[in-house]
Amino acid sequence: MNSIFSIRKEIIEICRLIYTRGLVTATDGNISARIGENEILITPSGKNKGMVEVQDLVVIDLQGKKISGIMQPSGEYRIHTMIYQQRPDINAVVHAHPPYATAFSVAGISLMQCVLPEIILTIGAVPLAEYATLYTEELASSIEKYIKDYNAVLLKNHGVVTIGNDLLCAYHRMEKVEHMAKIIYLARTLGNIDVLTKEQIDSLMKVRESLGLSSISLCDTCENMCGIKSSKNNI
Repeated sequence: MNSIFSIRKEIIEICRLIYTRGLVTATDGNISARIGENEILITPSGKNKGMVEVQDLVVIDLQGKKISGIMQPSGEYRIHTMIYQQRPDINAVVHAHPPYATAFSVAGISLMQCVLPEIILTIGAVPLAEYATLYTEELASSIEKYIKDYNAVLLKNHGVVTIGNDLLCAYHRMEKVEHMAKIIYLARTLGNIDVLTKEQIDSLMKVRESLGLSSISLCDTCENMCGIKSSKNNI
């Protein structure tokens, strides 16, 4: 694991990226990284992500107790602590409100179809969690049943959560989810979406294996049609 100082700097860099690329506005979103067995570094509550500074970051434990920091931790810290408790292999969490992906969540449409080869190689399917109230245990609970099997989850009428073995991985997955959502949206406006066939998906899974990548969770339809099994704890 990188030094705490380098992790602090990387969180700030990703705060700037999600803000400048329009994945959040104003004080939306939150980012965290594991820095110890029972400690995480998380962005503060109520500050524009384009303006967050190193000294603003807060250290909390996995029970949500503040350990150090001038500001208060993000009000959505429960999402982060739950994920780190459930996924010891995960070291970073990014939550943002990318417009196209969030629009799918508002419309009640998941991103579970196997459409883009690069998404199958890097993320897998993106399920849609049930609606839950912000800043409550209910919100963390709404994605708990998905987080063991998926690398990204749509939050109903809210946004997206992505996870990774490091901050850059979690951030890249956020970008990819939004890019996929935009492409699927545009394809829907054209009137047709060609889902990948069993043979095409099988070939992609062989590519994953040849690259030394772990197995990945795909949609229920793909599992039923293609005989592909989802697995847990996929980085």
